Amino acid sequence: MSQTKSTNITQQDASVTRAQREALLGQRGAVVWFTGLSASGKSTVARLVDKALHERGKHSCVLDGDNIRFGLNSDLGFSPEDRNENIRRIGEVAKLFAQSGTIALTAFISPYSADRDRNRAINAPGDFIEVFVDCALEACEARDPRGLYAKARAGKIPEFTGISAPYESPKEPEIVLQTDQEDEVRSAARVMAYLDGKGYLRSPAGWVTPPIEPLNPRPPALGGPGERPAGSAPRSGS
Repeated sequence: MSQTKSTNITQQDASVTRAQREALLGQRGAVVWFTGLSASGKSTVARLVDKALHERGKHSCVLDGDNIRFGLNSDLGFSPEDRNENIRRIGEVAKLFAQSGTIALTAFISPYSADRDRNRAINAPGDFIEVFVDCALEACEARDPRGLYAKARAGKIPEFTGISAPYESPKEPEIVLQTDQEDEVRSAARVMAYLDGKGYLRSPAGWVTPPIEPLNPRPPALGGPGERPAGSAPRSGS
């Protein structure tokens, strides 16, 4: 786990608790971490789950590996060190979403077990749901929608996972999707069934949306607009 370099900082408490946010949303926040080879179907399934959650009136977002590299992680490449930092950053972002009551769907190759385990460790128990998108390399390479495997085989893309860089399969993921044996709709339905069955799609037990206390009325201003109280001198420059 990375060390904090900043000094003279203090953790700030929120005025609205996580439980209150989750009660308002009618769901439990979580990080649903899709991991697997390129072209295994991670992003496709994540987007289908996002759509299904939206149709159920649930609050979710997709954090996609390619999209993140256009902005937040645009300064990172694909060396082992940069991959580590890429997954560390998105793990922290996804945790913030979960703490706000949002279901964060992350679609990243995230090839190293240590990086995924670290992201699990920074989350509260039950918040991190690892989804292994288990698709055989041959099937991923046959799909190759962007021609990346062909380029990697030709030596044009260095450190390409599954070809010239390793992928460490999860040992105990919460969900395994065999996307070379079932279509993406069935895979998304199985993720939804897990979230529903484990209670992520309803408010935590014992919590109801808290009432909003009205603000105290502001005392009326002296005089009307543009008027001065009787006997007061005009301000300089008026």
